[in-house]
This record gives sequence, C-alpha cells and structure tokens, in this order.
Amino acid sequence: MNISGNTIFVPGATSGIGLALALRLQAEGNTVVIGGRRTELLAELADKHGLATVTVDTTDPASVLAARDEVLRRHPDLNVLIAMAGIMLVEDVTSEQFLAGAERIVETNVLGPLRLVSAFVGHLQTRPQAAVLTVSSGLAFTPLAFTPTYNGSKAFVHAFSETIRLQLAATSVQVIELVPPAVRTELLPGGSDVEQYMPLDDYVNETVALLQSQPQAKEILVETVKFLRFSEVEGRYDAAVTALNHH
Repeated sequence: MNISGNTIFVPGATSGIGLALALRLQAEGNTVVIGGRRTELLAELADKHGLATVTVDTTDPASVLAARDEVLRRHPDLNVLIAMAGIMLVEDVTSEQFLAGAERIVETNVLGPLRLVSAFVGHLQTRPQAAVLTVSSGLAFTPLAFTPTYNGSKAFVHAFSETIRLQLAATSVQVIELVPPAVRTELLPGGSDVEQYMPLDDYVNETVALLQSQPQAKEILVETVKFLRFSEVEGRYDAAVTALNHH
C-alpha cells in the first residue's frame, strides 16, 4: 500500500485509534472519509479537521450498504477500506448477563468487518491499487482473562484476514492486518490513563511508519505487540499468558 494518494474510508473513526489514524493518513496526503453513528460528532470532526464523513452503523446491514453507496457516489476513486469499528467489554462467562454482551461484541467486531468487506470488495477490485486493512489485536494471540469474546472476535479477524488475502491474491486488493497492543484509548473505560498502555500518538506514528517502509506487509506489528503476537510461535505462550494476567 502506498502511504499517500489514496482515498480511504475509515468507519468507526470518531475516536480512539480510528480517528488518530484517519488524521495521520490525511496528513500524509490522502483523502479520508470517516464513518460513525453520531451525526453531530461527525459534523464537528468535519468542521475541525476537514474530513469527509458518512453516517454508518456497522451493526445494521442496511446502514452499511447505504454508507457504501454514499461513499462511492461522492468518492468513486475510493481504493482503501479500514475496517476499524470494534468494542471491548469486561465479561464473566458464569454471569447471566454474559451472553447479551458477547452477542454485542460479535455483532460489532465480527459481523461489522464482514459486512464492510462484503460491501466494498467488489468496488475495490476495480481500482488499480487497493487495500483492505483489518484490525485484530495482540489479544488474538495471547488472551486477557476478562475479555473472552473480544479475544475470540480478534482471533476471528486474524484468521479471516489470512484467508481473504489468499482469495484476493490474484486481484489488485492487498489485505493488511493491523495488530495493536493495548493503546491508551477509551476502548475500556479509563484506558486512556493506563500508564502501561502504548500512547495513542506513538502507536499511530509507528504504524504509519511501518506502512510506509513495508508497502507489501501482511501484518503491521509495532514493537510492543510482538510479546503477545509471537508468544506461541516462540514457545513462551504459558509465560506470556501468566504475565499478561498477573494482578
């Protein structure tokens, strides 16, 4: 993926990594369209940053298709999709409330990317250079005890990314998986204040630098996430699980 000269759609980009990445990619010379559910917030971000916006709720199949049609009508040269939307909940599998929360996570983190990829992949194949960027997590590879469905949803994103990359190998569409570590955002309440988490700007700057230096990369791995990403490969999975979940 070239780091500039693209037209990029980033749903789930009204805060956190999504917004920071959208702004950083805009600064690199890309046209960036952000999506989200809150129209007032989108209007505010458009005024403040000059981003194009579209209202989209990835938990609603009809909303995804309507957003696709609007984005392509206004930006027919769109060539990059970043399937960014995701939620994370603290869960207890023994609780009566577990299933409702788990279903919310799957609806957003699994069905959301599936709907987005399905909606845009036909168009992306018509562009001479295109990319789908998915967003998994270090927790797809080394689990955090209190987020079982989130971990599982991100493991799905990893396997799905690996597989559609095979299917799209003969097309113009690259598949690039972003694998964030714990980053200082509000993905979990209070997460922006946790000193051990990676500062948001540091994560986005390192990610963009890697995209720039590795245009053919399949995974974008900042240094911090390699402890989780390669724990099993390097034969230290049990120790990594213990370290991650040590209180």
